[in-house]
Amino acid sequence: MTASTQPERSLGLLGATGVGVGAIVGGGILALAGVAFETTGPSAILAFALNGCIAMITVYSFAELAARFPQSGGTYTYARNVLTVEAAFGVGWVVWFASVVAAVLYAMGFAVFLVPFAEQIALLANGEVPEWIGSRLALVAYALAAVGFYKWRLTRAAGGPGQWETVGKVVVFAVLIVAGFLALASEAPAPGALGARFRPFFSDGLPGLAQAMGYTFIALQGFDLIAAVGGEVRDPKRNVPRAMFLSLGTALVIYMPLLFLIVAVGFPDRPVVEAAAENPEILVAVAVRNFMGSAGYWLVVAAGLLSMLSALQANLLAASRFAKTMGADRTLPTRFAALAPGTGTPTAAVRFSAIVIAFLVIAVPDVASAGAVASLIFLASFALTHLIGYLARRRAGEPPGFRTPLFPLIPVVGGSACVAIGLYQAVAVPPAGVLGALWLGVGAVLYSLYLAPRARAVDASSEARDPQMMKLRGRRPVVLVPIANPASAETMVTMARALAPPEVSRVQLLSVVGPPRRSPDEGLPQGVRDAQAVLGGALGTALKVDLRPEALITLHADPWGEIARVAESTRCESLLLGVGQLDDTLMTGPLAGLIGAVDADVVILRAPAEWTPAQARRILVPSRGGRDQSPVRARLLGSLAREATRDITFLGVLSEKAGQAMHRRAQRDLERLAWDEVGGDAHAELAIGDDLVSEVSRRTPDTDLLILGFHRTGRRRAVFSTRMLTIARSTDCPLLMISHRRAASMLPESSILAKAGR
Repeated sequence: MTASTQPERSLGLLGATGVGVGAIVGGGILALAGVAFETTGPSAILAFALNGCIAMITVYSFAELAARFPQSGGTYTYARNVLTVEAAFGVGWVVWFASVVAAVLYAMGFAVFLVPFAEQIALLANGEVPEWIGSRLALVAYALAAVGFYKWRLTRAAGGPGQWETVGKVVVFAVLIVAGFLALASEAPAPGALGARFRPFFSDGLPGLAQAMGYTFIALQGFDLIAAVGGEVRDPKRNVPRAMFLSLGTALVIYMPLLFLIVAVGFPDRPVVEAAAENPEILVAVAVRNFMGSAGYWLVVAAGLLSMLSALQANLLAASRFAKTMGADRTLPTRFAALAPGTGTPTAAVRFSAIVIAFLVIAVPDVASAGAVASLIFLASFALTHLIGYLARRRAGEPPGFRTPLFPLIPVVGGSACVAIGLYQAVAVPPAGVLGALWLGVGAVLYSLYLAPRARAVDASSEARDPQMMKLRGRRPVVLVPIANPASAETMVTMARALAPPEVSRVQLLSVVGPPRRSPDEGLPQGVRDAQAVLGGALGTALKVDLRPEALITLHADPWGEIARVAESTRCESLLLGVGQLDDTLMTGPLAGLIGAVDADVVILRAPAEWTPAQARRILVPSRGGRDQSPVRARLLGSLAREATRDITFLGVLSEKAGQAMHRRAQRDLERLAWDEVGGDAHAELAIGDDLVSEVSRRTPDTDLLILGFHRTGRRRAVFSTRMLTIARSTDCPLLMISHRRAASMLPESSILAKAGR
C-alpha cells in the first residue's frame, strides 16, 4: 500500500458537473428509448418524465448527504457512517455492482452504435459488408476494446479523463433538437394529425408504463457518480450538490424534447411502437433520419458513440472509487485502496472493476437485459440513500450545508417510489431480480468468510476515534463499571471515560452491598454507607473529567451474580472490571464465571491507585497474529488515541527455527494487524526467540500499559491461558486484559505466529 490513499481535489464545479453529464446524457436514452417505446408506446415520454421526478427527488437526499459527508464513496460512505459495517458492506457491494452493470450497458451500447460505422467503412472499402461485422462475437470484441481503452486511460489520470466526449455529445443533441423543431414547424401538421401520432398513448396500459420506467430508470442515473468522487471535488459541500442538480437538469432539458420529437416528426406515417419493435436499439437514429436525412442519422450515431464512451468512463471511474473507498475500510481487499505514485489513481481498483465489466459484457446477452439489471440495482441503491438520509437527519440534525426541503416527505416519497418500481421490475423481468439476488449472496459469502475480521476492526477503531459515528448510527453504548475499592475509583472512572465518550455513551457505576445485618431502625447498614462513600468519590472524579455517569447501589448476597444481572438488564456493551492480585482462585472461579455469564466486551484493569489512561504513552500489545479480539482491542486503542498521541507497539515472537520465509510472513501479518486496529500511529515488531514471556518482561520497564487478550469458549467459560497469566504476573506495569463478546462464536483467523508457536 502506498503511503497516501487520499487523492488531490482536482475537480471544480464544471468538472464535477461533467462527471454527471457524461454519465447521464445520451447513453441511456439512445440505448433504451427504443425499448421504452416498444413497451409502452408514446407514453414512454411520461415514463421518462416520471423517472425524472423520482431522480430529482433522489438528488435532494444525495445532496444533503454529500454536504454532511464530503468524501469519495457516495452511498457506501453514507451507509458506513449511518449503518453498521455489515450493512455498509451490503450497500457498497450493491452500488459498486450498479456502476459496473451500467458500464456494461454503455460498453454494449457503444458496440451497437459502432456497427453502422464499421459497415459503412467496409462498404466503401470492399463494396460489401461482411456478415461478421454485426455478429455477437464482433459486438463483444468492440465492447471489450472500449473497456480496455478506458481502463488504460483511467490509470493515467488522477481526476479521470477529459470532457471532450461530454461537450461533443451535448452539442450534437442540441443540433438534433433544433433541427427537429424546425422540421415540425415546416411540416405544420394539423392539431388532429399531430395528436393522432400520440395515439394510443398507452400501448399496454399502466403495466407497460411501469415496466418502461423500470427498463429506463438507468437513463437518468449518473448524478450519484458525482458523490462517488466527492473526495476529488474542491469545496465539496457546495459544489457536489450543485453539480448533481445541474447534471440531472441538463439531461432532462435534452431528453424531454427529444422524446417528443421522436413521436411528433420521427415517424409521421406509422405508429412509433411498430418502429420500435423493428429497431429498438437504434430507434433514435432512425427517427432523426426521417426528418434530417442521412446527415441526421450519422449525427445520432456519432452522438451515440460519444455518449456511450463518456458514460462508460464515468461509471468505470465511479466503480473504481467505490472499490477504493471500500478497500480503505477493509470491506474489500486493501490493495484496491492503494494509489499509484505520480498519478494518484487507484490502479488496482480500476483494473478489478474493468475485469468484472469485461466478464459481464461476455455474459449478458443484450442491451435490454443489461438495462433492466442496472435499473433494478440503482433503484435499490437510491431507496437505500433515501433511508440513510432520513436516519442521518433524525439522529444528527441538519447538516452544515445543503438541506432537503419538506423533510421527511422528500425521502419518504422518493424511497417508496424507488422500492415500488424496483419490486415491479424484479417481478416483470425475473432475470434482473435473480442476478441481483445472486450478487448479494456472493457478497454475503465473501464478507463472512474473508473480509469480516479486518472490516470489523477498522470499523471499531473508526467509531472510537470519531464518536459522532455512534450518534449517526443511533447507538448509545453502555459501559458498566462495578466499584468496590475506594482507592481504585479514580482510576476506574477515568478508564471508563476513555472507553465511553460522554456525548454519545453512558457509564453505569455499580456498587453491590451484601444483605444488611441490622434492623431498619438502626439506620443505614455500614455496607450501604461504604457504598455511598465509594460512589460519591467516583462521582466526584467523574465530574472533574466531564463525565456524567449513572450510579446504582444494589443489595445482593452474590456480588458476582448481581453484576451479571445488572449487565444483562442494562444491555451493556462493555464491562470494565478492576482487580488487584491475579490469584488462581479469583481467575478460575467467580471472575471466570462472571465473564462467561455476560454478553459484553470485557476489559479487566490492574493498575496502581491514582493511575489514569493519560499516563499510558507507551503501549505494548503482544500478539500471536489472531483477530478474535480485534474489535474490542481496536475500540480500546482508538479511544486512547483519540485523547492523546500514543506510541503503540504490536509485538510478536517467533522461533529462529521457523525460517526466513515464515518470519517475513509473520512480520507482514503483524503489520496488517497493527494497521487495521490503529492505522499509521502503530508499528509492529517481530522478535526472534523462543520465549514470549521473557521478551515481554524485558520490555515492560519501558511500557506504560500492557494489553493482553483472553478467550471465551462459549458463553459460559472464560479461558485465561497459562502463558497470559504468567506474563501478567511477571510484570508490574499497568495491565489491561480484554475479551471480545463475539470471540466465542467467531472462527479464529489462521495466523502465522499461532501456527509457528504450536
